[in-house]
Amino acid sequence: MKLRFTKMHGTGNDFVMLNGVTQRIELSPEQLRLLADRRFGVGSDQILLVEKASQPDVDFRYRIFNGDGGEAEQCGNGARCFVKFVHDEGLTSKPAIRVQTLAGIIEPRLLASGEVSVDMGTPRFDSEDAGFDSTGLTPMVEHRQALWPLDVGHGVMIAVLSMGNPHAVQTVRDVETASVTTDGPLIERHHRFRDRVNAGFMQILDRHCIRLRVWERGAGETLACGTGACAAVVSGIRRGLLDTPVTVVARGGELRVEWTGGGEAVQPVLMTGAATTVFKGEIEI
Repeated sequence: MKLRFTKMHGTGNDFVMLNGVTQRIELSPEQLRLLADRRFGVGSDQILLVEKASQPDVDFRYRIFNGDGGEAEQCGNGARCFVKFVHDEGLTSKPAIRVQTLAGIIEPRLLASGEVSVDMGTPRFDSEDAGFDSTGLTPMVEHRQALWPLDVGHGVMIAVLSMGNPHAVQTVRDVETASVTTDGPLIERHHRFRDRVNAGFMQILDRHCIRLRVWERGAGETLACGTGACAAVVSGIRRGLLDTPVTVVARGGELRVEWTGGGEAVQPVLMTGAATTVFKGEIEI
């Protein structure tokens, strides 16, 4: 079949966007992997499918598929592109929409500046929420954040939390020399994480600015990761190392993350950044 698509990116984290509202789209894992393939398909970190909502008081359903064909619960950079996409497609004219994801409801808003702000929901800190088996481990508690020891051939200390999807965040001296491409896949597939995990490597520049690289579950290292940025900032605030708001400098650009939880999970995380359309096309698949 022929499939119409739009290629977009959020700070370099790139997506194939599909309109499943005006047409029925059902793709196999093999077809999803082909779409994401940068040599034989369109090429992207994730494929994002917009569908009609399946519950009341929600505008759309938002499905996220990784480059390996697996479905993910949440994607922050994708949520920003989602808002611009549904406006460009004429599916809504509302600046703020409610969107159904596997992780729950998110509320992105298109700003007058053209940037998109996304209420990413409240972070969760119980290890079970991130699918982390902490049996037999003793954490080191820094301020309000537990840091868990993890063996990846050598010891690393990670903050484990969920932003609707699982994250393991560690601080490093310099993200450019950090072992992202070697330790990242080992952390992602570590046996203690039930559903695998996104591995974040955070360098703190000052109390309002960090540099970040993320090895994403099912996608490898991406130029930016929205939920990873939120997880890193929240863990840094809970450790007493950061103050809101925080500029997150990724390889693909900058994001702004705000969290006033003060160490508690009762406040949502707000993420703001750009969403860019690259091109539109059609592919036989």
